[in-house]
Amino acid sequence: MSGPLRGVRVVELGGIGPAPFAAMMLSDLGAEVVRIDRPAGGEPGEHQRHELDLLLRGRRSIALDLKASRGRDTLLRLLDRADVLLDPFRPGVTERLGLGPGPVLERNPRLVYGRMTGWGQTGPLATAAGHDLNYVALAGPLAAMGRRGTPPPPALNLVGDFGGGGMVLVAGVLAALLERTGSNRGQVIDAAMIDGTAALFTSIVGFMNMGAWSTAREDNFLDGGAPYYDSYATADGRYVTIAALEPQFYALLLDRLGLDPAEWPQDDRSRWPALRARLTAIFAAGTRDHWVERLEGSDACFAPVLTVDEAMDHPHVKARGTYVTEYGMRQPAPVPRFDRTPGSIQSPPCSPGEHTRAALADWGVPGPEIAELLELGVAVDRPRVGSA
Repeated sequence: MSGPLRGVRVVELGGIGPAPFAAMMLSDLGAEVVRIDRPAGGEPGEHQRHELDLLLRGRRSIALDLKASRGRDTLLRLLDRADVLLDPFRPGVTERLGLGPGPVLERNPRLVYGRMTGWGQTGPLATAAGHDLNYVALAGPLAAMGRRGTPPPPALNLVGDFGGGGMVLVAGVLAALLERTGSNRGQVIDAAMIDGTAALFTSIVGFMNMGAWSTAREDNFLDGGAPYYDSYATADGRYVTIAALEPQFYALLLDRLGLDPAEWPQDDRSRWPALRARLTAIFAAGTRDHWVERLEGSDACFAPVLTVDEAMDHPHVKARGTYVTEYGMRQPAPVPRFDRTPGSIQSPPCSPGEHTRAALADWGVPGPEIAELLELGVAVDRPRVGSA
C-alpha cells in the first residue's frame, strides 16, 4: 500500500453508490479497507458484475451475517482495530443491529463513525427511501438545471450521490481523523446527500443573494441562458462547448470566429437570442474536428464533447494519466495527486466474500474461530465471481 492514508484501517458496511465511492477514495489514498457484505450477496444482479464494478476496487470483502449474534460480535472485534467505519444504511438500521454509535464508540472511542444517508439522520424524511435525483430536487439545484419549458433533467447521479454524498463523507472522515490527532477521540459524521448537494449550490445561492441570478431556467450565465456558455451541434452530429465568461476570453472567441465585437456586446442580453442563432449556424457549418483544430488550446475556453473512449485517447488526458488501465480494466486514476505519497489502485474490484478467511485472519480473528464461523454459515468464504 502507498498513499497519505497508509496505516489507516477502514471497515465499510456494504451498500451502493456514495458510501462505496467514499471507500474507494480512501483506499486509493492508501487506507486498508475491508467491506462487509451479506453472505447471500454473492450472486450479482442482472446488470451488475461485482468483479467489474469499479466502485468496489481497492479493498477486500468479508461475507458476514450481521443478523446473527456471532456475526455482530465478529464485526465489533474488527471495529476494535479500525480507525473508520462507513455506515451506508438508513437511520436506525445499525442501532437495531446493536452496532450503532453508542456501543461501538464505547468499545473504541477513537473510531470515526461515518454515516452516509440521503436525507440525514434527523428530520421528517430521515427514514424515507430516495435516490440522487430526489435529493438534488429537494435541495434546490434541480430547479435551476435544464432548458426552459422542459422537465429538469437528471445530471446522471454525479451531484447527489458522488459530489454531495461520497466526496462530503470523505472530507468528513479526513477532518475527523485530523482532529483525532489532538483529541485522541473519534466522532460520528452525519453526511447527508441533501446537505452536501445544498453545499455544492453555495455559489449560485450567493448569486441569488446579490440579485445576479434569476430563478427562471436558461436565463443566467451558467445555465445555458448566455450563448457564450453553452454546447453547440457540429456538422457531423457531434458537439462542442464554449465557456467564454470573462471579457478577454469572449473577445478572443469572437475574433477566432470572425465576429465583430461591436455587433455582439457580451452583456447586451437583448442580443443574446441573435448571438445564439449566429453561433448555432457557425458551429453547424464545421465538423467537431474542424473546431478542435481552430479553437482547442486557445483562451477561447473551448472543448469538444467527448465520449469516454474518445476522452481516454485525447492527448491531454493521456499526458495527465487521467484514465489508466489497471488489472485489465480501464478506469479513472486515483485523485488527487501527491508528490511524495502518491495514491494507487490497490486491487481489482472485490466479489462478496472473496477474502473472508484471509481478511478475518489479518484483522486478528483466530483460525479456529474463523473455521467455526464458516461452518455455522455466519461467515462465507466464496471464490471470486468471474474475472476481469
